[in-house]
Amino acid sequence: MKSDGNPTDPTQRLREAPRCRAMAKSTRQRCKCPSKRGWNVCRLHGAGGGAPSGVAHPNYRHGMRTKQMETARSLVSLLGKEARDLVNGLK
Repeated sequence: MKSDGNPTDPTQRLREAPRCRAMAKSTRQRCKCPSKRGWNVCRLHGAGGGAPSGVAHPNYRHGMRTKQMETARSLVSLLGKEARDLVNGLK
């Protein structure tokens, strides 16, 4: 069987695919699964994984602890401190 850029045999393409870089802690052997395109690991070791962020996350409640709200709260706090310093400086 020839090995060109796009083989007709799908198993040949699977054999030549880059392998997952995850390593077992107990045996120190690398995973033998093919890595997902654009990733260094296979789908079992986290390629393309993770829950969506924001409103699309299944545990999203109200949004009061999001990164945007935390940033807004810190900015409001900073403005309050600066206003207090300005008022104290005028006295």
